[in-house]
Amino acid sequence: MPNTPSAKKALRQSDKRRLLNRAQRSALRTAIKKARTSVETGDAAAAQEALRLATKKLDQAASKNLIHKNTASRTKSRLAKLLSKKTEKKAEA
Repeated sequence: MPNTPSAKKALRQSDKRRLLNRAQRSALRTAIKKARTSVETGDAAAAQEALRLATKKLDQAASKNLIHKNTASRTKSRLAKLLSKKTEKKAEA
């Protein structure tokens, strides 16, 4: 347990940041999962919208240093690649 007033304040701040980060990270993971599942189901319009929302969440997380900007870019790239691959297969079939 913290003893000094500054240590007590640091603990309060740390707890507050931890809860905010946890909620944002959870929302980010959920958006990514929704994008992946909507691509797998094959509904192009829903997949496009889910990808847009996932991209938005990734950019927000990167801007707040929740994740590294390169991690955000890599994930966005992989999701877009997955979507284009699936829509390409639908067009061929």
